[in-house]
Amino acid sequence: MTTEITRGTGAGESVSGIMETVTAGAARASTAEFPVVVRTATGSVPTQGAKHRGIRDWRQRYARALRITDFLIIAGVVFGTQLSWLGFHKQIAMPVSAWPGITSYTALSCLIVVLWLIALAVADTRSDRVIGVGAGEYQRVFNSSVMLFGIIAIAAFLLRVEASRGYLLITLPAGVGLLLLSRYLWRVWLRRQRRKGEYSARVLLVGSEESVAHMVRELRRSKGVGYVVAGACIPAGRSTGHIDDAEIPVMGGVNSVESALKITGADTVVITSTDQLGPQRVKQISWALEAGRQHLVLAPSITDIAGPRIHTRPVSGLPLMHVETPRFSPAQRFVKRMMDLFGALFLLIVLSPALIVFALLVVFSSGRPIIYKQARIGRHGREFRMWKFRSMVPDAEGMLTSLLDDQDHGNAVQFKMKNDPRVTPVGRVMRKYSLDELPQLFNVLGGSMSLVGPRPPIQREVEQYDDHVHRRFLVKPGITGLWQVSGRSSLSWDDTVRLDLSYVENWNVMSDVVILFKTFKAALAPGDTTG
Repeated sequence: MTTEITRGTGAGESVSGIMETVTAGAARASTAEFPVVVRTATGSVPTQGAKHRGIRDWRQRYARALRITDFLIIAGVVFGTQLSWLGFHKQIAMPVSAWPGITSYTALSCLIVVLWLIALAVADTRSDRVIGVGAGEYQRVFNSSVMLFGIIAIAAFLLRVEASRGYLLITLPAGVGLLLLSRYLWRVWLRRQRRKGEYSARVLLVGSEESVAHMVRELRRSKGVGYVVAGACIPAGRSTGHIDDAEIPVMGGVNSVESALKITGADTVVITSTDQLGPQRVKQISWALEAGRQHLVLAPSITDIAGPRIHTRPVSGLPLMHVETPRFSPAQRFVKRMMDLFGALFLLIVLSPALIVFALLVVFSSGRPIIYKQARIGRHGREFRMWKFRSMVPDAEGMLTSLLDDQDHGNAVQFKMKNDPRVTPVGRVMRKYSLDELPQLFNVLGGSMSLVGPRPPIQREVEQYDDHVHRRFLVKPGITGLWQVSGRSSLSWDDTVRLDLSYVENWNVMSDVVILFKTFKAALAPGDTTG
């Protein structure tokens, strides 16, 4: 086997705007060295060569940038609130000996800034296990911030410190809101870098060829999660070639993991199946990893299970993974119902002038009726009437049969058509920005729908469901949902079901907040007009 050694490009990359300013110092402090590339018969793979510092350091650089941003936001909010609400010289009403050294609001503000940063660090909000994907990062930021202010309130009560309530009540929501916004902006930037292969873990897959190929497809479908597959070790004995059509080089068998790590420069080993490995070999692989730089991940065959439902419990040295069955407690339903009621009521009040304008546009453009009421299937399979602004001609349902053969969007169950002739000119604009869905806020108030949930199907679609798809009816249908913000009409039916069932089985408050935010963003900048 011949090899050709060439010099690659650096891993460092500049950051635009404020993020460039924040990360510039961190990037200079840990500039990646040029990796060495080995060209073999199976393709080009980077070696560790001069240490792969870009791979090792991106986690620290990103966490350092988050730390700087968090400090700037917290200090700005705390001292800004103090200046605008109290001024810099106001003293705190308190017993002299209650908090030694804390006699002015300036000193209290300094203490809050330090404690807030400590709370975010203790909650591990900058961990590479939560950054970039999911609601875990946002949940940790929110929970740690609220808990800190709860502790401050209890301490002030016990020590009889009469701190200004307005000062604290403004600081908490403003700080949390800006922290969450900054994490979102960083996440957008991070995903852009990851789509280019930067700021990602380099992965060596170990397992059967079938499980490795499945893992490659899943990781490539979600490039923003931050895993770049560098190679694979399979137990079938094949030591050359690629995995299917994925162009992932095979680095040897399961006994070649240690050498494959050095050749590929991977910092994460993902074991996709253990049937032919055995517990002793898995243990040896874990021992061979460099502490703090290289990581071991076990990928079980079960999918679409969110973190809160997964618990590990060591029993006699065995790391047993417990997967809780989905629970829909009365408390959870109460919280979701309150979110729906107050959210829908707020939106109806704010959007009432726009609702009147849209109603008039429908009347003047295509006559009556203004509202289109359609029978849909809701929670527990019960039928209800869903409201929408009419965006099609009055006899749209009667024309559907003649258009079935012309379907060019949607999937095997749901009918979608990119240029549906039944849609009116005004309706086309309303559909593009999802404005025709706004009357469903009245469905939410009435209790037949939720703000977030699976899309309510029509009876014709339900008749084509497989048995497992009926789990969608465990919760109320929603105006928006996980699949609507993940691709809408471009998704296959299997992907649509997978996303809906994932939402149903892993629901939490923060996931609803994230989906609502993504819905608002998608409505302002729509990428699909067939929904």
